[in-house]
Amino acid sequence: MLAFLHLLLFFHLFTASTSAVKPKHIILLAGQSNMSGRGGIHNNTWDGVVPLQSHPSPSILRLTAGLKWVKARDPLHKDIDVNATCGVGPGMSFANRILHVDPRLGPIGLVPCAIGGPRGTKISQWRKGGLLYNQLMRRANAARRSGGSVLAVLWFQGESDTVEEMDANMYKRRLANLFSSLRADLGSPLLPIVHVAIASGQGSLVESVRKAQLATKIRKVRCVDAKGLGLLEDNLHLSTPAQVRLGGMLADALFKMIRN
Repeated sequence: MLAFLHLLLFFHLFTASTSAVKPKHIILLAGQSNMSGRGGIHNNTWDGVVPLQSHPSPSILRLTAGLKWVKARDPLHKDIDVNATCGVGPGMSFANRILHVDPRLGPIGLVPCAIGGPRGTKISQWRKGGLLYNQLMRRANAARRSGGSVLAVLWFQGESDTVEEMDANMYKRRLANLFSSLRADLGSPLLPIVHVAIASGQGSLVESVRKAQLATKIRKVRCVDAKGLGLLEDNLHLSTPAQVRLGGMLADALFKMIRN
């Protein structure tokens, strides 16, 4: 009897933490800390504030580090970007905006893959065959096994490439190569990709990287500009209101692409 009760308790805990709902459309979230989300982080502690636009919904799921679908809520990257304190990112406001405009696209499955850590990640670390790229593909393939299809990739990265001149000069080529590799390995040559032109950086070459991002012209790839969005006191990471606004911008850019 005791063994049966233990089994029943385990089943209850397992089913309570995983979702019976499976996503219809999958969104891959990749990049570094501003995609992972640092909104609301002060003195390495998240304030716990979740704006209305980022509230959980039964139609928004998140793929955990253990490759299980659960109801999504911020911080989305808490078990992915584990070497940093995560807060609010653009993912939840993006997904809520998508469902508000077209509920038929739900349920939406968000697949957090961004890694910021304490020092950030350069785009060279995301090259095909590297650790971060392989982890992204492993998670993407696991997400697709549930039956959903990848609707888009959201990419926000570049702050770490503003330190060394070679990184800034190579950024445009490396970005194009990354997008080409993702599309090829996901078997979708025109997979929609929305990326973000950075608002800040760890070095002095912010404008060089921004120029490369804004000048990237690839079919079914759109860039939204984060310049002017509010930053935290570190002058590097987007604030919670800025992340909420960015999520809406990403959603609107994706809709414009789909409709065209």
